[in-house]
Amino acid sequence: MVEYGNGVGEVAGRSGGGGQSMDVGASLSQLVTDSVNTISTMPPAALLLGVVIIVVGLMMLKRVF
Repeated sequence: MVEYGNGVGEVAGRSGGGGQSMDVGASLSQLVTDSVNTISTMPPAALLLGVVIIVVGLMMLKRVF
């Protein structure tokens, strides 16, 4: 926004934080909500592939340890 005289008054990229502490409960709630939303919108083939990858990974871990 250099055209409006805000070239020096505002940081590039809008750095976040603002000195406030992060709300861990809200952060965990967003994590769960976003994960459920992502999984619920995935097509069945992608869900099946994910399950296969997880099962194969667990079998490999069982074999190593």
